[in-house]
Amino acid sequence: MSAEQKTGAEMLIRALRDQGVDVIFGYPGGAVLPIYDALFQQNDIQHILVRQEGGAVHAAEGYARSTGKVGVVLVTSGPGATNAVTGLTDALMDSIPVVCLTGQVPTHLIGNDAFQEADTTGITRPCTKHNYLVKDITDLPRIMHEAFYVARSGRPGPVVVDLPKDVLQGKSDHYVAPEEVTHRSYRPQVKAEDAKIAEAVEMIAGAKRPIVYAGGGVINAGPKACELLTRFVRMLGVPCTNTLMGLGAYPGTDPQFLGMLGMHGTYEANLAMYNCDVMINIGARFDDRVTGRLDEFSPRSKKIHVDIDASSINKNVMVDLPIVGDAGSVLEDLLAAWQARKLELDQKALKAWWQKIEEWRARDCLKFEQKGQEIKPQHAIKRLYELTKDRNPYIATEVGQHQMWAAQYFKFDEPNHWMTSGGLGTMGYGMPAAMGVQRAHPDALVIDIAGEASILMNIQELSCIAQYNLPVKIFIVNNQWMGMVRQWQELLHGGRYSESYSAALPDFVKLAESFHAVGIRCDKADELDDKIMEMIETPKPVVFDCLVTKDENCFPMIPSGAAHYEMLLGPDDKVGKPISEEGMVLV
Repeated sequence: MSAEQKTGAEMLIRALRDQGVDVIFGYPGGAVLPIYDALFQQNDIQHILVRQEGGAVHAAEGYARSTGKVGVVLVTSGPGATNAVTGLTDALMDSIPVVCLTGQVPTHLIGNDAFQEADTTGITRPCTKHNYLVKDITDLPRIMHEAFYVARSGRPGPVVVDLPKDVLQGKSDHYVAPEEVTHRSYRPQVKAEDAKIAEAVEMIAGAKRPIVYAGGGVINAGPKACELLTRFVRMLGVPCTNTLMGLGAYPGTDPQFLGMLGMHGTYEANLAMYNCDVMINIGARFDDRVTGRLDEFSPRSKKIHVDIDASSINKNVMVDLPIVGDAGSVLEDLLAAWQARKLELDQKALKAWWQKIEEWRARDCLKFEQKGQEIKPQHAIKRLYELTKDRNPYIATEVGQHQMWAAQYFKFDEPNHWMTSGGLGTMGYGMPAAMGVQRAHPDALVIDIAGEASILMNIQELSCIAQYNLPVKIFIVNNQWMGMVRQWQELLHGGRYSESYSAALPDFVKLAESFHAVGIRCDKADELDDKIMEMIETPKPVVFDCLVTKDENCFPMIPSGAAHYEMLLGPDDKVGKPISEEGMVLV
């Protein structure tokens, strides 16, 4: 408690500083000018001026995902807050810790349709983990500290703090530090019950065909949790697969790793999931893009589900053993219990299981032929991986075919290096996310793998990248289509390509140059490697326009509403039976 009177805006800055915040992504407006004035008078926290509020949230997501810290956003009232909604929903779906500070009209004008007023708490209630409307300046410090606690604890997510202008301009001497604030009711269960751990190791010990299925929850639990996952999988000698959000939780180059599973996952990962007898799900939510047809999802397996969010358990798939707890804590307990009881798997059965998996792996489901000078999109992304892997790059993506190819051909040996929009599938996510990553890791190689349609969604952020000299590399896989839309129209709608052609595309090289970046174009396979190296070695932002085969589809693929064993491995594969009405609805 300080006797010195401070404005609400000054107390807010102090709260941010006490929370360890060093950067905010935002855009000013009338309702938040007191905060901008307070920012101007200090040097501890940098403000990054985005060009649209949606970009601010995605940048904060990229920052959060690559650091494990809470990302912070500052936007004004009305359209500033509503522009942030897509990013907030994206962060909620992918469990990203973000605190979004929104301006609001003065308290006496709330509900009067005042200039730039919107019901921010009402609008954001479905797309945030929690939100607050601060009506009294004396509540502001407590609410700020609570917001950070809620955002990063349990299953992480976005929290909105709505700040009326009179609260920001008012004065008070009432400040509380973070250690003085305890949330009254929110206490996520971190440690699992001992009986559940004992039951889990017994179930695993009896397995003949086990598999570990790990998701983004392991990455959210921190680098130590990822190390424990690796120890656990190697100790058991069992196969491991990751969700799209979990890539990097287990080393992608490890021989026990089967690749990503799900709609565009590998043949071996999906067949192993279908045929396993014990599934150990750690930090994944049984997403519909993973399960395919629910009644045919691993129908003969016993399922263990570890999740810090109790509401995620038995929501999509009924499991045999639910374990509520933090992934790192549970893995530590599983390792200790297994070793203490000196348990072993049936090695003969495990050897037979691996032999079967190697048969599936031998299908080489990600193979493709690169012939002639026309660049296959798979070849472009595979070469990008091979030429950058020694530099341990951070990879962001937009959404579409290029996103799935990146997930297939990049192998992440560490967590927090893969930034993609999984749950919401937000086109325009990748470039601002890469911007946030580059701000967090100024000396790292940061690449946004994009499509020519997705990149235009937030192309204005090239201006922000230029202003802060962020050497982000934007690698556009340009097939002149909204590729995933076209692929589905080909499969489900008789090749009627309604509005999926990317007409009137800009000259991306000239566009880059107009934003003070370097533009590179490549349309010949034998020039690709040299031009990728030129991009990497250019110490400035680069837009790389890679012109690729126009009609390539993304395989392997489980058509929506199909089972894991009904995968299409290439263009010559046909759907075994007509896609059901239910399957078409799921696209």
